[in-house]
Amino acid sequence: MNRCLILLAALALLPVACSTKSPNQFDARAHPASQSVTPAFVTEAAPATPSKDLLQQPANPFTLGPGDKLDIEILGETGSRAETFVTPDGKIYFDLLPGINVNGITTNTLKQQLESGLTQFYKHPQVSVNLVDVSSQRVWVLGRVNQPGIYPLKRPLRVLDAVSLAGGLFTSRFTGTTEELADLQHSFLVRKGEMMPVDFQKLIREGDLSQNIYLQPDDFIYLPSSLTNEVYVLGAVTEPRPVGFMNEMNLMAALGRGLGLRPDADLSRVSIIRGSLTNPQVATVDARDVMKGNATNVKLEPGDIIFVPGAGQLSLASIGKEAVNTFVRVLAASEGSAAATGRPGNVGVNVPLSAATP
Repeated sequence: MNRCLILLAALALLPVACSTKSPNQFDARAHPASQSVTPAFVTEAAPATPSKDLLQQPANPFTLGPGDKLDIEILGETGSRAETFVTPDGKIYFDLLPGINVNGITTNTLKQQLESGLTQFYKHPQVSVNLVDVSSQRVWVLGRVNQPGIYPLKRPLRVLDAVSLAGGLFTSRFTGTTEELADLQHSFLVRKGEMMPVDFQKLIREGDLSQNIYLQPDDFIYLPSSLTNEVYVLGAVTEPRPVGFMNEMNLMAALGRGLGLRPDADLSRVSIIRGSLTNPQVATVDARDVMKGNATNVKLEPGDIIFVPGAGQLSLASIGKEAVNTFVRVLAASEGSAAATGRPGNVGVNVPLSAATP
């Protein structure tokens, strides 16, 4: 469990280099019926898609780590068979040998090391090494699935395999459907601090298997609930956090509930991010004009991400991307910490401000 917490701390502090391209821009003050995209603001970027190599089964051999269970035997030596675990410091203990560091090596390499070390006690020892159970390599599947948790990566898994391993999407006992329970537009997969270009809407709803990439150890999948009406106030605010959505909620109300602005907050470039994380739309608003009454307020929608950049820290073109990065980083750290410790997640408390801002 300590290893899980260390992983989460690292995840929270790593910069998330989101692989999505520049988001489209929309008119934040347009009527919802015409909210799609204002032509003058459309970028030429297309939504990112997984590269072909991510769809290939990993060729790297399995390497050992803490918690893995092994069956070891010296062939021909009665009573030599033993089951042993890789200890938290990455070692195993067998027969008369001192602790052998096995962290990051294959079972075949371990076999060779054992046979070499046992020559001081046996004549031409031949050793059998079998992997019984895997605990060192795991994937995280959290959110609106039937059995959210941390699962051992015992065999090659794709995204859909992991969701199935977690019991599939959570089903409403009243309607028997999953459609309204998982917010697929805001679902994401994080790998080593980077959001992978997996579109869960296309994968799960449309059956687009080009999104069904193979997983790697410590991959983090999160499928948030669509039943929680929230907007997210992030960036140069005192406490980055989700804010409960209310009818007719607007930008000023959301900023007012963000528990204050940092001194370096750049209110001239407040951004609203809407839609899928893999192909978001962004509107940049000068909140100073709204405060002065020189511009109309902006209506928000559930799921909107409001991002306040720090003064001079980001170009206008990169604000939307950084907003998505911050959203993913905050939710991954908070929800992952909750899963590792058994406590409810609390966005904005488990993540240092330095990790939640550019």
